[in-house]
Amino acid sequence: MAEPAQMGQQLSCPACGKTIKVPEPQPGVFDPTNIARAERQLREGWAESDPSNPKMLKSLAIGVGLLVGWYLLLYPFVAKADVTSSEHTTMNFIASLFYGHLAVSMLNTLFFFWAMAIVYLKIGMLKHQKAALLLDVLPMSLGDEITAQNVGIFIDHVYSLPEKLRDSMMVNRIRKALEFFEIRQNSGDVREMMSSQSDIDAARITGSFILLRAFLWAIPLLGFIGTVIGLSSAIGGMNFSNVSDVSKVVEAINNVTSGLGTAFDATLLGLVLAMTLNFPLNSLVKQEDDNLSSIDAFCNEVLLPRLVDAHAEAGPSAPAVSDEAMLQAFKESQVQLLSRLDSVTAAMREQALSLDQKMIDFQNTISQELISKAAEMRAEALLATQQAVGESLGKVGEYIAGVETSFSTFNKSLLVISQQQITRSDKSLEETQALASKHLAGLESGINALNNILKDLGGKQVMINVTKKKGWFSRD
Repeated sequence: MAEPAQMGQQLSCPACGKTIKVPEPQPGVFDPTNIARAERQLREGWAESDPSNPKMLKSLAIGVGLLVGWYLLLYPFVAKADVTSSEHTTMNFIASLFYGHLAVSMLNTLFFFWAMAIVYLKIGMLKHQKAALLLDVLPMSLGDEITAQNVGIFIDHVYSLPEKLRDSMMVNRIRKALEFFEIRQNSGDVREMMSSQSDIDAARITGSFILLRAFLWAIPLLGFIGTVIGLSSAIGGMNFSNVSDVSKVVEAINNVTSGLGTAFDATLLGLVLAMTLNFPLNSLVKQEDDNLSSIDAFCNEVLLPRLVDAHAEAGPSAPAVSDEAMLQAFKESQVQLLSRLDSVTAAMREQALSLDQKMIDFQNTISQELISKAAEMRAEALLATQQAVGESLGKVGEYIAGVETSFSTFNKSLLVISQQQITRSDKSLEETQALASKHLAGLESGINALNNILKDLGGKQVMINVTKKKGWFSRD
């Protein structure tokens, strides 16, 4: 940071060596943040490279080169067709593994060498990250504590580190933390920022192993595919149409067994390559995790404890405060607090009493209004009831008069009907007596005739012959 006497002058930057002009302050105003802002503008950051992902085309080129070299190396050891498998040497057997099922085996080998090239490049990048851990990024010679006044010096020191080593996860994280602290001047915010940066670095490292794990999964799978193809070819090559010729049967059996052997060689190659790739891959994963843990530990144990917030800095002339003075000030503040609490409590009590009295008055007013309203409503209801009863009684009187009129009309009708019925009954009785007299006279004449006949038959016997009817079973 420039001194006030250097404002407006041409100076040489101690970090980059360039000539700069310190901005002049405004009249009557000294703002040191303008100087810090000018220094930040002069810092030239560097483009961060991916710390864990090697270039894809570079690793593919290395893998293809290794593939071509390996197959050229094994080509002289490929056994001739007339040599049986029992006569193969070790190199002949290895060559047969890679040259049998050439398409599948070559693709499997390419995946293996490509993965090994990625592992090799990642190991070189990891060595670069470990070498950066040896740098003295926060030298004690610049200050035991990092404050808002000297944080620019530490940032300039980071920018002065060798370009080859400063582009690393640790240096980048510390540079970002110092620049963030220069702006916010709060160690808590810096802690959260570094925690987020640690998660980002961990995600990068995890993502860099996705392709390697895909190769580790695909290599044995391609071996099984080669086995299936070999089995299909061997089974399809069976030909026992001429079993009488023993030599042809033996030849067919040899073709089948050789095809089966070649088929299982593809699986063997895939499993061997996958197992060979698995060990360096897992070892590299552990080293990457350890390196990231070392960076986190350095930031938490070295950088964060040395950060001093702006509000926690004590001035050089600040007087020391004794414990007794602090205790006395605390007691006075407690007394003031209690007195204020008492006054507030008394005011609240008065307000409560006033509210109670207002509530009682309000209840009395409401009660009186309710009583008056109830009396008015009761009188109105009684008057309406009396009117309704009078109307109902008038309607009842009219109904009774109508009923009496109906009864009078009914009695008259009943009297007329009774007289008519009596007259009709007398007439019917006279007719019935005349008819009965006629019948009695006829009966009397009949009886007299019968008596005369009986007198004539008085001394005579009357014989009555009864003819006997024949039955179903009668003999007569």
